[in-house]
Amino acid sequence: MERIRQLVGEMLVYLFVVLLLTGGFLAFFYAPSNEVASYSGSYEPLRGTPMSDAYASALDISLDVRGGLLIRQLHHTSSILLVLGTILWALLGRFRYALAALGLAALAALSGYGAVDDLLSGTVLGKLPVPLWYGLHLLTALAVGAVLVVSSRREAARRPRTPVLIALSIGLTVLAVLSL
Repeated sequence: MERIRQLVGEMLVYLFVVLLLTGGFLAFFYAPSNEVASYSGSYEPLRGTPMSDAYASALDISLDVRGGLLIRQLHHTSSILLVLGTILWALLGRFRYALAALGLAALAALSGYGAVDDLLSGTVLGKLPVPLWYGLHLLTALAVGAVLVVSSRREAARRPRTPVLIALSIGLTVLAVLSL
């Protein structure tokens, strides 16, 4: 049971690395702004529609940036797997770290949706400025990473990682990300 918990913990760290890489790519093309502008991207039915710069940049990433939609989907899938894996990790006995990671991951997911200005738009939470959501998303993502790394290092200090465990956790992480 302890090795399974360690395997899940390692997978969570690798999922976080995928989130960092895909999030870094998305950050190059994202505009965290509430300014309203007319859409001028390649999707013809939306041309001229007023929307926030944040939402327009998300559409541009999805439709106009080469590989942008794939990267957005990988980022979203990895975040879902991170939350589900953290729940499994908590059930396997790492309550102290798992509950902190789960709370932070949920806050990071909510702030990620707020930063894009699509799902929360028109709600009470949608009234908060997009740069605030984006900053909260970055801070909570770093906090999740810190919790996962600290926990993984403490787990490895008690029971060292083996090359088989590392290879298995990387393989399962890749399989999980690509299967969803």
